[in-house]
Amino acid sequence: MADRQIAFFVDATRCINCKTCEIACKDFNHAGVGLRIRKVRTFEGGEFPSVLVTNISMSCNHCGDPICAKHCPAKAYHKRSDGIVIHDRGRCIGCRYCTWLCPYGAPQFDEADGRVRKCNLCVEELDRGYQPACVTSCPTRAIEVRWLDEISAESDVTMHICCLPSPSLTRPASMYRVKKGARND
Repeated sequence: MADRQIAFFVDATRCINCKTCEIACKDFNHAGVGLRIRKVRTFEGGEFPSVLVTNISMSCNHCGDPICAKHCPAKAYHKRSDGIVIHDRGRCIGCRYCTWLCPYGAPQFDEADGRVRKCNLCVEELDRGYQPACVTSCPTRAIEVRWLDEISAESDVTMHICCLPSPSLTRPASMYRVKKGARND
């Protein structure tokens, strides 16, 4: 159990769908073709003339109750005291259970080496006092890493977003600021 949960905060009202965060993540993690450890998803809603397009930059949510860690037969996942869910690729046996179980599609199977990859929140950088690659690369400063309790105290943030699974499944730590029509709470 985390002493205090670190979390991503994404201000989707600032995201311009440039995918710079995706590219920076891919580059930092040396992710091969087809792997998208962080991805910008676009959701559309509403009815003409009140249509809504929402871009959401997503990666592992470093959940409070990570289903990947609970069901990994190789015990390749663990949750640090700061809440970061770490995947140990050395222990991974490539069974893909986590890729099937995660309701958010965060773990990605790497065909090249037969094991799973996922966002570790650039933990090496955080431990050295730096920010993750996605945060430093975002040209609109739409992504931040902060303490979940501080983010949750803001009145206009949510994890209840239309088109995403219920947060009750895994208690995701990521929080988002979205336009009113994109909220599902």
